[in-house]
Amino acid sequence: MEKINIQGVPETMIQTLYARAKESQKPNHKIYDGKAIEIVSRLDYDFSHADKDLAMSGGVIARTILLDQMVKEYVQAHPNTTVINIACGLDMRFYRIDNGKLRWYNLDLPETIDVRKKFLDENGRASTIAKSAMDESWAKDVENPKADKLVIIEGLTMYLTEQDVKKILSIILNNFSDVTVFAEIMSPFMVKHIKEKSIEASKAKFTWGARSGAEFERLAPAFRYVNDRSLVEGMEKIYPIYKIIGKIPFVRNMSNKISVLKMRQ
Repeated sequence: MEKINIQGVPETMIQTLYARAKESQKPNHKIYDGKAIEIVSRLDYDFSHADKDLAMSGGVIARTILLDQMVKEYVQAHPNTTVINIACGLDMRFYRIDNGKLRWYNLDLPETIDVRKKFLDENGRASTIAKSAMDESWAKDVENPKADKLVIIEGLTMYLTEQDVKKILSIILNNFSDVTVFAEIMSPFMVKHIKEKSIEASKAKFTWGARSGAEFERLAPAFRYVNDRSLVEGMEKIYPIYKIIGKIPFVRNMSNKISVLKMRQ
């Protein structure tokens, strides 16, 4: 058994991993993540907060459903793309959607990558970069900067400041020439008012929100806002009632979104 001693934002990766593992073991699972099940079985960790946090686990599964779908669609259209997974934590998306051609970089803080390496040997088409997303040098570790790139920023922006978000976007713009970004955002209202037991237990705090991905254009005008995909789309797969309540503007507006941005050519 592996004992993990991390706190704050990095610790949230354990809770989201547990949510995916727990969902994967249900008879009618909406996603299946075999590696999450395997890693959870090897962890010496108190999952009691995550086990009781239905709001967190529902959001994680809805996000996974939606982002898996979006990334699969992108990969089908760009089978030789390079994916940069910012704040990867213990995300296993590469193993769920790999087409045998992808080049995939998992980027996160050194302490997080140290945990990841306990369970995964990633030295081939999938590899790791142990650096902060605000460290300019990480982009130099990505091969072929002019080739098509998909950047995924999942479960991160809500823990940052506006300046942090702007910094990450500037690093992408300064180093790559053909980029699409899928970035998860949380509404300012939810940043201020939401309370998730497992997040509070890890001492992580929500700090930044955006009403729409259109706000990214203000931070980085070289990106063109394409659209937002609401996590309601994923919630509908878990809870059919969302097919009705998800049409209510307030519900849709308050749900987290995946914003799609494209670099202007």
